[in-house]
Amino acid sequence: MPKPEVFITKYEQARLVGSRALQLAMGAPPLVDIDKLKKQFPAKYFSPVDLAKLEFEDGVIPMQVMRKTVF
Repeated sequence: MPKPEVFITKYEQARLVGSRALQLAMGAPPLVDIDKLKKQFPAKYFSPVDLAKLEFEDGVIPMQVMRKTVF
C-alpha cells in the first residue's frame, strides 16, 4: 500500500522552522552541509532561520507534527 503524502499547514511549518531555528541559535549542529551552501550562496553568515528553512525544504528537521484526530 503506498504511503500517503504528508500535508503540513503553513502554521505547522512556521512552528517547525521557528523551533528548529531556536535550537540552531542555541548551538545545535546544522543538518545541512554548510560547505555546500557557501559554494552556492557567497554569504559569510547564515541566520538560524535561513538554515532551518533549508533543513525543512530538505526534509531533515528532526521533529514531527502530532495532530489530534477528531471522530
